[in-house]
Amino acid sequence: MTVTRERGPASTAGGGARERKPQPEGLGPTEREQRLREEIEDIEQGGPKKYVERLEEQGKLFVRDRLDLWFGDGLLFEDGKFAEFDADDRLPADGLLTGAAEFEGRDVHFMANDFSVKAGSMAEKGVEKFLRMQQRALKTGKPALYLMDSSGGRIDQQRGFFANREGIGKYYYNHSMLSGRVPQICVLYGPCIAGAAYTPVFADFTIMVRDVSAMAIASPRMVEMVTGEDIDMQDLGGAEIHATHSGSADLIAEDEQHARELVAKLFSYLPANSDETPPRTSGRAPAHSPEGIDGLVPQEPNRGYDMHHLIERIVDEESVLEIRPKYGKEIITAFARIDGRPVGIVANQPSQRAGAIFPDAAKKAAQFIWTADAYNIPLLYLCDTPGFMAGSQVEKEGVLEMGKKMIYATSSATVPKQCVIVRKAYGAGIYAMSGPAYDPESTIALPSGEIAIMGPEAAINAVYANKLAEIDDPEQRKQKEQELREEYRQDIDVHRMASEVVIDEIVPPSTLRSELEQRFAFYETVEKGLPDKKHGTIL
Repeated sequence: MTVTRERGPASTAGGGARERKPQPEGLGPTEREQRLREEIEDIEQGGPKKYVERLEEQGKLFVRDRLDLWFGDGLLFEDGKFAEFDADDRLPADGLLTGAAEFEGRDVHFMANDFSVKAGSMAEKGVEKFLRMQQRALKTGKPALYLMDSSGGRIDQQRGFFANREGIGKYYYNHSMLSGRVPQICVLYGPCIAGAAYTPVFADFTIMVRDVSAMAIASPRMVEMVTGEDIDMQDLGGAEIHATHSGSADLIAEDEQHARELVAKLFSYLPANSDETPPRTSGRAPAHSPEGIDGLVPQEPNRGYDMHHLIERIVDEESVLEIRPKYGKEIITAFARIDGRPVGIVANQPSQRAGAIFPDAAKKAAQFIWTADAYNIPLLYLCDTPGFMAGSQVEKEGVLEMGKKMIYATSSATVPKQCVIVRKAYGAGIYAMSGPAYDPESTIALPSGEIAIMGPEAAINAVYANKLAEIDDPEQRKQKEQELREEYRQDIDVHRMASEVVIDEIVPPSTLRSELEQRFAFYETVEKGLPDKKHGTIL
């Protein structure tokens, strides 16, 4: 038996509307709201006026003017503005701003130090804001932007944040969790000392402003106290030091506006997170015709030339952004586009020490490959190297260790990879540059290519030294050397490698651009995995 129950007219279960009382008329902001607005306005003034005014002398913007430069009307909201509002000492926002903004068409989390508040130093409430921002970035999968200008932790308040489970040490734990999940980009606007200097080196990309920013494990005063070394901040850890010697700075900006432009360009190659693909644009022709490629590459394996000139003939015009251009110059690492598709380029540079791979160049390449792979950016290797450098000095600098890391990164990258043998591919250099054994989608060569254990000069010396020494006539010896050299080069020529199907194809140099277009497009959705394990042990 079915029982039907009727609902009364006042019931809302069936969607009936309740009668609403009319809204009160004439309401507006109250005195209570006005007081709040005045409090916010005071906080937004930053630290003492004299410190705000001093920023201009230091060549940098007040933090809120900086946010206006970066985001304008795109600043969506701020978190923790009232941090330390009740402090005995005036500490607006505890000297650290966090929030969310729209930057160049995408949402980002941000943090920014206020240098007018105790030199941008970090303490309990600011640290908590920073940690929350990072933890929210993990949840949202949106990039994190760090605008750093900090003298480090407040030593007189360290009990509240230094060793706590949710203290400043958690910054670097969170950086590690975010690493490879969302892009982390850091811009340095001043001296970042001690703990503050770790955020830049944990970030995927670090930009330093020339003559203004610096980072170091300890201040010049502390360095002198510990070591007796008298040194200023720029010589200790300025932009040139980290761009040229340590490799910790990826790019140098000339001023604050330039820093913003560099970050905008970086973001144009990067997805929001590791689940997404890099943003594509409409393709553009190269700046210079690919028909000139063969004329750029000398026939002689030891003659130098600038690999940048070749790159400009295969990638979209004005699409190249070189990363760490002053560090490990024997290898070029750069983002670019081919037919609008972002690619990461790893290219030997024959104009620098013949393109031999030194420890710093291998380290730079390994980190670039690892980062590009994390964010699903295909890789293009342009190989023209005599291999890894030999000698006592590079052994001390860890050429085997750094070479191992580069080979590991190449081996572990699961993005589409294309390897081009431009000219010489000798020794383990062909391994590091994703040769046939390293699972590239293609290994193609230009007609100038050679693949060998070692170059002709070294090979002849290694194999035929005794036989040549038996020839007394210098002219005959020279002629024999030349014959052996030509025989050896024929043996290692890419035509033989193609005949034996070691490589996939030899392509006319003028078609290299279109060849790469087709290959990257075809392999765009290739699926490659890694063995089931926790992680490797190399990096």
